[in-house]
Amino acid sequence: MSDAVDVSVLVPVLNEERHLPAALAAMRAQELDGTFELIFVDGRSSDGTRTLLERFAAEDPRIRVLDNPARRTAAGLNVGLRAARGRYIARMDAHAVYPPQYLRRGIARLQRGDHVVWVTGPQIPEGNGAWSRRVALALGSWVGRGGQSDKWPGAIDGRPEEEVPLTTSVFTGVWERDELLRLGGWDEGWPVNQDAEMAARVLARGGGIVCRPDMGARYIPRNTLRGLARQYGRYGFYRAKTMLRHPGSLPKSRLLPVAVLLSAFAVLLPWRPVQLLGLAGLATYLVGLTVVTLRARRRAGDDTPALPVVFATMHLSWAVGFLLGLARNLPRLRSVRSWPAPIVEEEIREAA
Repeated sequence: MSDAVDVSVLVPVLNEERHLPAALAAMRAQELDGTFELIFVDGRSSDGTRTLLERFAAEDPRIRVLDNPARRTAAGLNVGLRAARGRYIARMDAHAVYPPQYLRRGIARLQRGDHVVWVTGPQIPEGNGAWSRRVALALGSWVGRGGQSDKWPGAIDGRPEEEVPLTTSVFTGVWERDELLRLGGWDEGWPVNQDAEMAARVLARGGGIVCRPDMGARYIPRNTLRGLARQYGRYGFYRAKTMLRHPGSLPKSRLLPVAVLLSAFAVLLPWRPVQLLGLAGLATYLVGLTVVTLRARRRAGDDTPALPVVFATMHLSWAVGFLLGLARNLPRLRSVRSWPAPIVEEEIREAA
């Protein structure tokens, strides 16, 4: 591996012109006792993303720009992994801003030599626009997070020095390159939820995943209800696929949105007992949303009336996606449970 560096940062991008300058500034400002490279893998963006990246690459030799013809995140990460020259690999998101010691702290934790092989930080939602702000407020509650509290700030509030062990709810992170090679890279059958699928494989091998409070990255949520619904529908679809491959990877609390959706369907059925059961489920859900919204009103201010709409959009979109994911993938369960072809080290050495 020629021109080796200490860390290779992989950043898959697609039409990130709006968020890229702030994200890239934070990446370039990493405080590391060593060298790092920033590998941007562009999914053939149709906005000004590629132009921006090439301009920055001309100014900064640490920046490399690669092509991702498949236009999917997992495929882009594997393109970056093949080209990476670092002993350590970090994944960063162009939709987020990372703290200046993200790389240093992640590597220091890996170097302890225990069972931990993946280090990350909490995902800190920060609104940028009216609906983005409301989504960030919703993600500040357990109801908005849908039970996946371990990667969000609520899991570590009041415990700034403690790390939190994670299951499959993971946001980017830092690894040793050799660990990713042993795992075979990211499974390209998961254009969404690929980190959760990989996390299940890590845990199955006995590896540990931890979330460090001092590695929290600011994340900008979607700024339209339509975009939010599409995002959570895809999350639900691929979470179902992940569950079918790794049956123990889905906490039971994550199925509450599905129970709400089924309650709504039950109300439409012609059987009175089933209708009553569905009404009871919907009533419980509405009461829960009301209580959570009222508790959040001090933080939400004028956005308070919109919070139930945000909650419902997230939950119902995820539930619809989850059921569609089950319907799509159950008939081909054998292929879903088969492992991806590994990315062998010889292939990566050739590409590097």
